[in-house]
Amino acid sequence: MNKRNYMNTSVQEPPLDYSFRSIHVTQDLLSEEPRTGLRPVRHAKSGKSMTQSLWLNNNVLTDLRDFNHAVSQLLEHPENLAWIDLSFNDLTSIDPVLTTFFNLSVLYLHGNSIQRLGEVNKLAALPRLRSLTLHGNPIEEEKGYRQYVLCTLPHITTFDFSGVTKADRTTAEVWKRMNIKPKKVRIKHSAP
Repeated sequence: MNKRNYMNTSVQEPPLDYSFRSIHVTQDLLSEEPRTGLRPVRHAKSGKSMTQSLWLNNNVLTDLRDFNHAVSQLLEHPENLAWIDLSFNDLTSIDPVLTTFFNLSVLYLHGNSIQRLGEVNKLAALPRLRSLTLHGNPIEEEKGYRQYVLCTLPHITTFDFSGVTKADRTTAEVWKRMNIKPKKVRIKHSAP
């Protein structure tokens, strides 16, 4: 199967599901068996999974050290990973490794321990991200939480399982003008 056909078919493929496995570190994925669903995940001749979805929810992950290595061992085309579910773990930050998956369109991070709203800035590097969850993290209690996320990630269409409306965008823009100071631009003068 060529890469183009893979992209067309794997969107409907079931996820590689490691949820509820008490996984502490991402390397555990290599020795743990994924859950089986109604439809089996197809595998390439290499033995790697032919899917674009990886579910790691409801585990005990505190960081994503060696995540790229584990994913490259599990998936035939890790660069096509489009959906990652890391909800209900114990992550305290958004690991920059997530920004290396440029085709990522769905990212679930709800029910973790993310404390700094600024962590969301990292996700601006994901041009295809359309659906994001962050509720159930300490950052949800920050004033302007929803507006900040919508300003930082203007391309998302679903946030915390709610559709993003034109009114949401307008409110976020007003909030941004009132709360975020523009960066000062320094003009370099060339020597005469």
